[in-house]
Amino acid sequence: MHPVISTQVAVIRAADRVSPELAGRLAMPLFRQVLPKLPLRREDRAVHEGAERGTLRVRGRDVVTYSWGRGPDTVLLVHGWRGRASQFGPIVRELRAEGFRVVSFDAPANGESAGRHTDIRDYLAAIDALQARHGRFHLIVGHSFGSLAALTAVREGTATGGVTAIAGMADARYLVDGFAAKVALSAATADVLAREFTRRVLPGVSDPYRRFDAIAAPLPAAVPLLVVHDRADREVAAAEGLRLHAAHGERSRLVLTSGAGHSRILGADVTLDAVTAFATGGLPAVDRAGLGQVGVGASVA
Repeated sequence: MHPVISTQVAVIRAADRVSPELAGRLAMPLFRQVLPKLPLRREDRAVHEGAERGTLRVRGRDVVTYSWGRGPDTVLLVHGWRGRASQFGPIVRELRAEGFRVVSFDAPANGESAGRHTDIRDYLAAIDALQARHGRFHLIVGHSFGSLAALTAVREGTATGGVTAIAGMADARYLVDGFAAKVALSAATADVLAREFTRRVLPGVSDPYRRFDAIAAPLPAAVPLLVVHDRADREVAAAEGLRLHAAHGERSRLVLTSGAGHSRILGADVTLDAVTAFATGGLPAVDRAGLGQVGVGASVA
């Protein structure tokens, strides 16, 4: 942990023992922190540099967009918190080989996009703008926080033939509770942080977390879901993937990896096989490949 962050955490923990209200307010900057940006990996450079680039004006800021291929069907990729589009390099290569147009973006303060802060409103606005540019998406693939944004966008009207959630959480409150657990804060401070964050991001909304809850409000009935998660994911527990899968019943397939972790899962062979099968033939293709578990009885073990 960086020394500055270690000092911040120590101050927040000290405040937590005295006042959850104070600790929650002190934790807010660290919870919202995006910088430093994730660097471009050497192995993703060719895909990154081979993209057709553009910009979108999203909530008053310019967002860098990427496009690969010229196929008639478009797949949207949505990166996670402190992520970047280039992380999807292996998936881009697979989908281009199958004839798809693949599009993505770097959210504000991520990748090549400028800024110091972002939140889910920027992600949703970028998805909406890309839909206006490209039309209905054949498939949307989200990673981590990007999965939450993709699920929310589709539940709110973004048109797509399916959603793939890779290492994603089932609801937004998990982000707060996960952060609080990592920093070792009390439940009372987590509640304050949750309240203060939504007051800043979605003022005037009485129950903002319900908007981002894919368990209470699953995807529309016609939209199938592919869930891919690593059993030992240290950032987003695999139980979140199981919750997502269970909430969508027979129109969901669950693929569990072992040893791929939270980010490397994007390039794991089983992930590439599952995403490609889902993109080319839907859930039946995933089943024929023997990749996905069906139903609600799956376990992490």
